[in-house]
Amino acid sequence: MEGMAVNEGLGLGATIRAWRERLSPSEVGLPSGRSRRATGLRREELAERAGMSVDYVVRLEQGRSTAPSAQVVASLARALRLSSAEREHLYRMSGLVPPNHEPIPDHLPPGVHRVLNRLGEVAVAVFAADWQLIWWNPGWAALLGDPSAKPPELRNFARERFPIGSGDDVRIASWPVLVPDGDNSDLAVVSDLRRATGRYPHDPRLADLIRQLTAGNATFARLWASGTVAAHREDRKTVRHPVVGPVDVDCDVLTDGDSELKIVILTAATGSSDAARLRQAMAAHSGSAPTPAF
Repeated sequence: MEGMAVNEGLGLGATIRAWRERLSPSEVGLPSGRSRRATGLRREELAERAGMSVDYVVRLEQGRSTAPSAQVVASLARALRLSSAEREHLYRMSGLVPPNHEPIPDHLPPGVHRVLNRLGEVAVAVFAADWQLIWWNPGWAALLGDPSAKPPELRNFARERFPIGSGDDVRIASWPVLVPDGDNSDLAVVSDLRRATGRYPHDPRLADLIRQLTAGNATFARLWASGTVAAHREDRKTVRHPVVGPVDVDCDVLTDGDSELKIVILTAATGSSDAARLRQAMAAHSGSAPTPAF
């Protein structure tokens, strides 16, 4: 029974009630006389401020209605004067994706940057939510070639994987380690982009990328039409390095929950011949210019 009470206190209805009871009448321009028994707003007052019936507020708080519409959630958030984090939480508790008018961030937090710089003999790159490359370490450049040779606007993995003006039978050599030939790996990238459109529905760079790839690449258009939503997480790849030969690596994709940054880490098994070839590739690249962080 005690556990049930705890769970009930974590639900949508209990959360709305807690927000209602913490909001004093004076904060919303209502009188707060001594005759009031409610600690915060009354249900009638919340209903009036949110433009809905009192019965519906009661059903929400009692858990008899658990899937309010986006319009209702937006009205409640305004009426309850929720913070941005609380507003997002209300949307997610209602089974909805919070509206996001912010652009896709390209910022790499300093703490994450420091951690990545200490990873040692691994190849690491960071991509934004739309697979725009925003940072890489010397190991990445040593294994896959230095991305600084390309202008920033072309350093996009999805654009490299699905070149404009190409059909289903076209495969490219750029960044072969991230997505090998095969429809399943292609679909992982396409569905991850669709997931990004839910997180950043108003981002012009993402919208332009989807529009160009859908119109200009038959493979992308076919897979995009499937509507699949997923995230690219892990795989095993083979890099065909021009100096040291083929290198088998594990590819792990870590995603930052807030900004959807994708940290792609390529490693070879300790003590293996692939690890030795990876070290050889990094040694051959060690004399090149330092990698920019941008």
